This record gives sequence, C-alpha cells and structure tokens, in this order.
Amino acid sequence: MRLDRPTGYVLYLLPGLWAVVLASGRRPDLLTVVVVAVAAVLVRGAACAVNDVVDKEVDARVARTVSRPVASGTISVGNALLFAAAQGVVALLILAVANVETALVAGASYPLIVAYPYMKRIFFWPTAFLALVMSVYVLIGWTAVTGSFDYPLEVYCLYAGGAFWTLIHDAIYSHQDKEYDRNIGVKSSALLFGEATKVWLAIFGVVSVGGVLWAGSQASIGWAFYLIVVGAAIFLSYLVVRVDLDDPKSCWDAFVANTYFGWIILAAVVAGQFT
Repeated sequence: MRLDRPTGYVLYLLPGLWAVVLASGRRPDLLTVVVVAVAAVLVRGAACAVNDVVDKEVDARVARTVSRPVASGTISVGNALLFAAAQGVVALLILAVANVETALVAGASYPLIVAYPYMKRIFFWPTAFLALVMSVYVLIGWTAVTGSFDYPLEVYCLYAGGAFWTLIHDAIYSHQDKEYDRNIGVKSSALLFGEATKVWLAIFGVVSVGGVLWAGSQASIGWAFYLIVVGAAIFLSYLVVRVDLDDPKSCWDAFVANTYFGWIILAAVVAGQFT
C-alpha cells in the first residue's frame, strides 16, 4: 500500500478535495470529506498492489524498487491480487456512503487503473495515461457532493488542471529511474522528453494553473482564490527551476514538494468561498 510513503495518496486525493470544496461552497460535509479521503487511500493501495504484480520483473532489476514485496518474493502474486481486490471493493462500499453514483464513477476507473502498469511497455508516454486516470478523482469528489453525473464546465477545468499537474510531478518522478528504464527497455516521460523536460514542465504548468483559474471563473468564486492560485503558480515554477533532473534525490524531493502546490490550490478554493 506504500503507507510509509504517503505522497502518492496525497497527489491522488487533492484534486478530489478541490472538487468537493468547489461543489460544497462554504460548508463541506465532514462525512463526505472523510469518505473521499479514506477511499483515496484504498484505491491508491489497490493500484500499488496491481502495479507491483505487473512490474515484479522490472522492479527486481531497479535498485529503488527491488525490495517491494512481490518483487522480493515476500508476498505471492495471488495474495497481492487478493489484497488489491479487497481494497477496491471496500473503497466502493465506503464511497457508496456518500451516494451510489460516486461508487459507480470510481468503479468505472478501475479498468484504467489496472491497465496503467502495462502502458510503459506499449505506449511512448505512459504518464499521459496516468494523468487521465488520477484526475478521475475530481469527478469522484464532485459526485460525492452532488450525486450527479451532470458535470458543469468547472469540473472539466479542474480535471484538466489536475491532469497537467500529474504530467509535471510524474515526469519529475520518472527521472529517478531513467537509466534503469533505458537499460530495461520500458518507456517514460524522462526518456521521451530528455533534455527538453523542463520546457515541457513549464508548458504543463501553465495549462494546469490555467485550468484551475478557468474553473474558478466558471464557479464565480471570490478574489482570494485568484490571488492564492498565483502564489501556487510561483511555487510550482520554483520547483521546476530548482529540480536537478540528473539527481534522484532532487527529483524525489521535488516530487514530494508537489503536494504543497496541491494544498495551496485547496486553500485557494476554500478562501475563494469566503471572499
């Protein structure tokens, strides 16, 4: 489940919380927030288990992942899949506490989650697929509040903002393993963009922030939202400029620091409700 490394859960959850607050207004329902948060941990945990099964041969050849349970033989493939399925089912039951529609949206994303680990073998840009999958949590967050599949434009803008943000932090993450990926023969953003990575990260940042701002404009949110989002944009720019893509530790630190961008956006949505 990677509970010892919560960054992945936070990156998955935050766009969903953006949507929860935007849909709720000044008083988000605490139960809805808890349901969305707990389910995010379980869905992400299931995704990690599936990923470990699919990538067990690859993980065994990469220093950073060689100790993962399936790759090291600590947990069998069968037990890992059983654990993944159990987490997925419990997550749906928890989301159904908000409403059944939310569970249906989450369930519809499961085949995409299972497909993702295979993308690095067949698709030249697996991060793009991951971005589409992770941003589904925006839809889950909005549906948990509204119980509706009828999404207004601001939801799709938030979805775009989250997706392009994922392109940034996962591209940075992939630079940790680029030499291993090159030798093994799997595909990644690091290998696709190479020396031009930071140029692409800058473009993705502009589109991500633009999507969030557009969502706010469609929701008629207050002025504080825009001010804080600009601050988030400056912080994200700082991360892109500062990261050393040839230093795995610098990449990891920048990947983790991306969570702060997500929290700042969440603070912007909250503040915008009161101004």
